[in-house]
Amino acid sequence: MGIRSKAKKIKQLLPIVGAGGNVRSTEVKAPAESPVPAPPPAAPSEPVDVNAYFDEVVKENPVVLFMKGSPSSPQCGFSANAVGILQSYPVDLHHVNVLADPAIRQGIKDYSNWPTIPQIYVGGEFLGGSDILMQMHDSGELKELVEAAAKTV
Repeated sequence: MGIRSKAKKIKQLLPIVGAGGNVRSTEVKAPAESPVPAPPPAAPSEPVDVNAYFDEVVKENPVVLFMKGSPSSPQCGFSANAVGILQSYPVDLHHVNVLADPAIRQGIKDYSNWPTIPQIYVGGEFLGGSDILMQMHDSGELKELVEAAAKTV
């Protein structure tokens, strides 16, 4: 027996991990006459009404930031900018990490009819994104809105 045929025989006996080669399943299959029935397929999860979720979050919190990441660990510069601005005001900031759920990430864009993240809601009203927030902050308009929203809590 030559070296190639010995190598081929060894490959057939050992499970190979990774791509290529003779990949064999190492799964142990029950005999056909096994009395244990197969588990039923998993039921699809119920769809969540994201618009109802957004309505609830926006109405229950005076300041809401839909962002990439969290205030302590923003995942984009625009989200970091929005957090910095909003944390300069004495009001509780509620955030939603849109990266945690694709349905939330797309849903908030549809809900507000605004194509980008972050999105800021103050007093239940959509303000816009990071650039608009900066303009409102610079003009003093944001301070008035945040103070009014904080009083409703």
